Amino acid sequence: MKPCPSCDRHLRGTERTCPFCGEPLREVTASLLAVISLATVLAGCTEDPPADPTSSSGLDSTGASSISGTGMVGSSTGPFETTAVDSDDATTDGSSGGGFIYGDPDGGDVFPCDPFQQDCPEGEKCVPWANDGGSTWNDTRCAPVVPDPVPPGEPCTVEGSGTSGIDDCAAGAMCWDVDPDTNAGTCVALCMGSEAAPVCDEAGTTCVMANDGVLTLCLPTCDPIEQQCPQDQACMPVGDAFVCIFDAGNQGGYGDSCEAIAACVPGLVCVAPQDVPGCMSASCCTELCSLSDPAGDAQCTGAPQGQQCVPWFESDPPPEYVDLGVCRVP
Repeated sequence: MKPCPSCDRHLRGTERTCPFCGEPLREVTASLLAVISLATVLAGCTEDPPADPTSSSGLDSTGASSISGTGMVGSSTGPFETTAVDSDDATTDGSSGGGFIYGDPDGGDVFPCDPFQQDCPEGEKCVPWANDGGSTWNDTRCAPVVPDPVPPGEPCTVEGSGTSGIDDCAAGAMCWDVDPDTNAGTCVALCMGSEAAPVCDEAGTTCVMANDGVLTLCLPTCDPIEQQCPQDQACMPVGDAFVCIFDAGNQGGYGDSCEAIAACVPGLVCVAPQDVPGCMSASCCTELCSLSDPAGDAQCTGAPQGQQCVPWFESDPPPEYVDLGVCRVP
């Protein structure tokens, strides 16, 4: 899809003239494609340095990842790639770019839409879905808003599967944490504002963007030490925040291999192998700890092998996480 330079509506890449305003559309030339290809090759050849678990944004993953309808699927090096924006800090820019995404005149095709602008026809909403029928949200679509829709925070039901995009939630919300056996979940608000400045209205939530921007969710923040998330969820790091997300179904203990963000038991996180003595995998589980706890490094199972309770954030932690530490080899 590409935007019309005149009316900002999203069009098919093959269009030569905008069907809405008649504006001629410039083709992408071969020379430009060559530059894009070269940039892609150069990017692919760049070797990223190992992620620093004490960076200012916590344990950031350098690998691609996604969220599926049945659990978390993430990089083996730690948290999944997302953006998390505190709803108290973000502001909207007032921009109204983009526009309605049109489809086949006969209604046979489904085309993407903008979850921030909610640019679907009246009576519909823009939601994430799996366009291949799979278990991972990989696209957006317009879906009908049912009569008497369910507001965020209330129980909901999906049609087909958790990634169908069809549910009974209100506009600006989607059915989340769906039980595959009952198709029942909970309505969660989608982020508002823009991709550059997403916001969430409800206090105690933060905007989490994942799956290449397809998922834009206002998820509740949590205390990673207390681990007070609902059943089958875990308090896990996303950017500069911790949010309640799906439990991956694994129960990795200290030193166990972990291949998903929520693969460790609550209170443990998935980190690089050099931070866990004896780790023989691409990543292993280790404990979170309290910097003010009199036990100090004794909170860490790997203390005899050199692990220490060090700050989760290298500098300027958010106020709610000033006491948060992680057991690692410094």
